[in-house]
Amino acid sequence: MNKWLLLLLLLPPVYVVYITYCMKKTANEKVSHTAPCVLILGAKLFGDKPSLSLQNRLDVALGYLHSHPKVKVVVSGGQGDDEDISEALSMSRYLMENGIGKERILLEDRSTSTYENIKFSKDLYDIKHAVVVSNTYHLYRAKIIADRIGMKMEALAAPTPKRSRKKAYIREYAAVIKTILKDY
Repeated sequence: MNKWLLLLLLLPPVYVVYITYCMKKTANEKVSHTAPCVLILGAKLFGDKPSLSLQNRLDVALGYLHSHPKVKVVVSGGQGDDEDISEALSMSRYLMENGIGKERILLEDRSTSTYENIKFSKDLYDIKHAVVVSNTYHLYRAKIIADRIGMKMEALAAPTPKRSRKKAYIREYAAVIKTILKDY
């Protein structure tokens, strides 16, 4: 077999192993408990209710917010074509229903991608340092984006639902490449 063909065949599995390692490493980082705010990245809604992925993000954020009562939270996510309200509004309602005061919640409701979640939130609220909450597979790419736009990010991982794990990871391998090549 031609050595170039062999190299070409080995690249995809090596890439997957490396990115999986980076995802797990980022998801397992410990937070410093000094960030002035939490940023929860949006995910799919069913009508006006959070999907399981988003609910997991919100529940992990709630634990952090209850133990850090002075920290503000930015909920970030626009409204998809099949969603009744913006992801940010749904997240805000969920947090308030679970004991977080309205005065602590800041909304960013225009974003339609991870890049926009982070960029719009950073610009709108002048965020320099945040604990970013998302699912395990998603935090590595979020960190690439945050670093690129000059925001210090600490990762707080929410579990990825079992039923969507395979699809989420496969999609994320492609999304990391897109982020590296396209997102500024």
